[in-house]
Amino acid sequence: MKGLKKLAALLFHRTALVGLLLIVQIAVLVVMISLFTEYFVYFYGFCTLLSLIVVLAIVNTRSDPGYKIAWIIPILIAPLFGGLVYLLCGGNRVSGNVRRRMEGMNRKLSDVLGGEDRAELLLERYGPDAANQSRYLERYAYCPPYTNTVTKYYPLGDDVLEDMLSALRSAQRYIFLEYFIITPGVFWNAILEVLEEKAKAGVDVRVIYDDVGCLYTLPKNYDRLLRSKGIRCQVFNRFIPVLSVRLNNRDHRKLCIIDGHTAFTGGINLADEYINRELKYGHWKDSVIRVMGEGAWSMTVMFLSMWGYVCGVDEDCSLFRPASQPDSARQGGGYFVQPYGDSPLDDEPVGETVYLNLINKARRYVYIMTPYLIVSDSVSDALSNAAKSGVDVRLMTPHVPDKKIVFEVTRAHYGPLLEAGVRIFEYTPGFVHAKNFAVDDLYGCVGSINMDYRSMFLHFEDSVWLCGDPTVLDIKKDFLETLHKCQEVTPEHYRRLSRGRRLLRAILRVFAPLM
Repeated sequence: MKGLKKLAALLFHRTALVGLLLIVQIAVLVVMISLFTEYFVYFYGFCTLLSLIVVLAIVNTRSDPGYKIAWIIPILIAPLFGGLVYLLCGGNRVSGNVRRRMEGMNRKLSDVLGGEDRAELLLERYGPDAANQSRYLERYAYCPPYTNTVTKYYPLGDDVLEDMLSALRSAQRYIFLEYFIITPGVFWNAILEVLEEKAKAGVDVRVIYDDVGCLYTLPKNYDRLLRSKGIRCQVFNRFIPVLSVRLNNRDHRKLCIIDGHTAFTGGINLADEYINRELKYGHWKDSVIRVMGEGAWSMTVMFLSMWGYVCGVDEDCSLFRPASQPDSARQGGGYFVQPYGDSPLDDEPVGETVYLNLINKARRYVYIMTPYLIVSDSVSDALSNAAKSGVDVRLMTPHVPDKKIVFEVTRAHYGPLLEAGVRIFEYTPGFVHAKNFAVDDLYGCVGSINMDYRSMFLHFEDSVWLCGDPTVLDIKKDFLETLHKCQEVTPEHYRRLSRGRRLLRAILRVFAPLM
């Protein structure tokens, strides 16, 4: 009986229904082509010409070269459908309406957070490298650096639950949550209980979740259930049965904001595996950073700009500005905290640029935790060149995969890095999901941005850049302590791979940008 129920649930799940409708669309296309077989020569010529035009267009885009190659090869191999498939599913084109709404997001960030060149404050204390990085984030992510801000690093998702619940219970005006995945269980149920209580007490409670991220974790129309509890809820980019490039763009951010003065972000979603209450892939190694003080305001405006994008409304951010900051955040300077977001719709790869700058400016060491290592040639070359220059470059990746093909693609990128002297460690107890950088005891990053093409070019993301913050030492300490639970991958291990495995990884590397 249970088996029949599971089968029925699978068959009538909306992904099955949407998949069926997509198959119908493809079938209609094939039938239409077959009806015009007598004109096949002309049709083939048209498709070939279209594919050639598409290839020329791809070459002249600002996309990453690896992404271009990954599309050009299948288009040239199968010109009959390659160009059509790219026009339907490839690239990152958006309609004029979506473009205008996206520009509204950036305009909101610029209007509310811009106006000052605060990056100059870093110049005297930390030098031009720090000032230039901060200035870039001010100009292209519209997010300034802050001083009256304190941060706390949580090495595991398990560690943050009580502090997050305590912060949520303290909310007086509003609570904003924005997550890629929400799954009912110990973690989400505990948070939902607080959200319901606060909503009843008159607190403005809002939730944004990504529809694709929650396809298999939440029932259809879960947003209606939350609204019935007094919680304002929006679903980002609903999964619909239409072949469309829009399906590429997901909201991968992780934001929990309380009253504009306290915010949490990092790798964890609101599901039990992220706090090790459910062991799906062994022990889940993740991280969170809490931002208290002025820095949380940028994260609040990021949420409100996304809310306006999804709802089509223009929020007056001044109404949400906190009247005061926690006493603990008024340390009056010394180091800098700069939360920032990254949009896939503005042709500016903020996430990748920050990572490249951290790697290129390193003088002593770069320690990185990442669940996926599916990087562009630019990032791979930067890591290799840093290691060749004598910088201690270490990467920590999972030993237990969450997706086997993606895991194989990650390992496919090991070879050139190992040969250049980069040290790679796999976390043997389970899965690493943290997205952390620690550099030279000076710079750090904690956020939602994976080292893969989707995070860097197709998703809405967020992170926190740190300069001089003592939390950088906590990130470094966590990395070094976790090394004791890792297995190092050596060049000798890589050289012992079979020819078949080498060939498979070479092929996977070519098409990695499409995964």
